Amino acid sequence: MRILIRAVICSLVVTCVMTLNGFYGACREIRGEVFRLHILANSDSEEDQALKLKVRDGLLDHTKELFANCRNKEEAIEAAKENIESISECAGRILKDQGCDYPVRAYVTNMDFETREYDEFTLPAGRYDALRIEIGRAEGHNWWCVLFPVLCINASGKSDFSDLLNKDEESIVSDSESFEVRFKIVEFFERLCSYFG
Repeated sequence: MRILIRAVICSLVVTCVMTLNGFYGACREIRGEVFRLHILANSDSEEDQALKLKVRDGLLDHTKELFANCRNKEEAIEAAKENIESISECAGRILKDQGCDYPVRAYVTNMDFETREYDEFTLPAGRYDALRIEIGRAEGHNWWCVLFPVLCINASGKSDFSDLLNKDEESIVSDSESFEVRFKIVEFFERLCSYFG
């Protein structure tokens, strides 16, 4: 019975995706052009969440020149990998300056993100390449933004995707209200793929 239910769900999802094939393909292209930053706090305590934001501010300042001249996502990933030790050390220094001795782990990964609405654009759910920073036990709420194209400097993100995305893709990220239902379907499909994957 469980296999039958999964088969029916998969069939429904595939039907929806086929209906939204162009949209789903554009979302996949967007994910392929973006490099994200993901910072996980030690816990959800007020102190740990405040520390997370201190680390965020310090890392954005530390890396602003690092990603400013990257011409594509691959260059941004390479810059992050080449500087991963200094990124980790910077986060550790910030914590020590706050009287905290949590360990910090920094690495580049490919991970799931939910649909994320910023002030002026929306990024669809799915797997993105990201620089991930884990503080302590990394069990608290997270913070994320976009390192390439460089949109983290202003966390609310004044977006300029015009040089990066084609017209259809730019329309998707900048007009979230028109695509709200489709974003939800893509997010559901991505969760389902993660469940079966």
